Amino acid sequence: MQAENPVLRGFHPDPSLIRVEDDYYLAVSTFEWLPGVAVYHSRNLAEWEYISSPIDNKEKADLRGCRASDGIWAPCLSYDGELFYLIYTVVHSAREFPPMDTHNYLITAKQIEGPWSDPVYLNSSGFDPSIFHDRDGRKWILNMEWDHRGTFGGNPFAGIRIQEYDPEEKRLVGEPVTIFKGTRIGSTEGPNLYRIGDYYYLFTAEGGTGWFHAVTVARSKCLLGPYEVHPGNPILSSYEGSFDGTKAAEEFPRLGPGSSLLKKAGHASLVEDGRGNWYLAHLCARTIPGTEFCPMGRETAIQEIEWREGWPYLKGGGRLPKSSFHVENEELPAKEAAVSKAVRYTFDKEDFRKDFLTLRVFYEAAGMTVTERKGALRIYGGESIFSRFDQALIARRQTDFSFCARTEFEFVPRTYRHGAGLIYRYDEKNQYYAYISYNEQLQGTVAGLMAVMGGKATLYPEVRLDGPRYLLGLTVQNDLAEFFYEAEGVRHRIGERLPVTCLSDDFADGFTGSFVGMCVQDMEGRNNYADFLSFTYEVM
Repeated sequence: MQAENPVLRGFHPDPSLIRVEDDYYLAVSTFEWLPGVAVYHSRNLAEWEYISSPIDNKEKADLRGCRASDGIWAPCLSYDGELFYLIYTVVHSAREFPPMDTHNYLITAKQIEGPWSDPVYLNSSGFDPSIFHDRDGRKWILNMEWDHRGTFGGNPFAGIRIQEYDPEEKRLVGEPVTIFKGTRIGSTEGPNLYRIGDYYYLFTAEGGTGWFHAVTVARSKCLLGPYEVHPGNPILSSYEGSFDGTKAAEEFPRLGPGSSLLKKAGHASLVEDGRGNWYLAHLCARTIPGTEFCPMGRETAIQEIEWREGWPYLKGGGRLPKSSFHVENEELPAKEAAVSKAVRYTFDKEDFRKDFLTLRVFYEAAGMTVTERKGALRIYGGESIFSRFDQALIARRQTDFSFCARTEFEFVPRTYRHGAGLIYRYDEKNQYYAYISYNEQLQGTVAGLMAVMGGKATLYPEVRLDGPRYLLGLTVQNDLAEFFYEAEGVRHRIGERLPVTCLSDDFADGFTGSFVGMCVQDMEGRNNYADFLSFTYEVM
């Protein structure tokens, strides 16, 4: 089977990949989106299906008030033969202040679908925690150590540290030890430790999660080191320049560093398929053709690995990520990897939730239900689209450069403080919102558009519409977006064509990706609602 990358398209960063017998499981970050940590299942590494999100209540993560691109960072999924372990970081202030409050937690479950235990607090010494289960049964927690003093001049990335974890007492024991300071690439984070043969292999992310991102490998015969660095380090990077400390923005060509289709490759985890074949899951990004912007954020790709003289290398040579990989699987027929397709969501049941996430508050607490009106998703109005606390917003990832999204709903606004509609967003400072509201000067319901770019909001003239049923839509073609409403079967544009580039990591300086979805506001009494009857996402 020849599989195409990315295997998980759209916002799916920081992949943690494991194999349990014939099943593969892959966990990715969700940041300010809930439920937290998306877990996918595969039997062949090429086709993936969402199965669960372990961070499913506020006791495991309370994200109200966290800033954009804070939230739940870099999960590590593992299995010790009896229990699944998930370790993750909850961050609230890293995008505004030096990240001094990086709280790391551990939860366990007998089955990957859950139920998952209450969280065990580990430490707050840095982010990107992972757990290593050694052959003698002892368990060790690794994380990058963040020295906040370095943010005032110096290097805050203090290295990778390790400390023993006692599963009976559910706490860290002994003293932490720094086992790896990193290489000249710098910004050492994302540790994953493996014991293969006579060596402990430490995989780390370096270079920052952008154009210079890379995967560094070091090994030692002793758990606590010293660790020697891979002779061909880094083993994976989209950057084709040197890592000799002279890198600068002008070094890489326009349209991103390197010639690979997959940019920003880094932050990896390793797995063996039981047949002697090795694979590396890593994050990556794709630019809008002809631009340097990645609206879908960081996605997940997989590379084949071969071993030479006791070191892992990309199969076929080089360090640039490849856009496809080969999978051996005798049980499943060879076929193309699943790709995005047209899908129409209806709301008779809650199975649509596998593709949708809510913002900072869980679905159950966000004023959403499919039980009050048959066949409709009723969303009670929340705060404005600028709020970091109680937005009534549910959305799915953008997975394609060109797509059309449409939603049909019923709504009766009674004041301009009531709104409902279709939102296309990256974060609070970069988002587009086509809405239905009330305009007392026009004496009725109206369709409008608000565009927010770099924190500056523009409100386009509103258009009188008859209700109470409305259809709003959005077409995105690479770098341009256009909203519309339909009336009597005729499509009418709202506002003007808008740039997609501002809805990207590269413009917003964030870690997530673009989402499209539904939301409702009631800034009057918090009891008005809209009934959404369908939502369609179609690749163009």
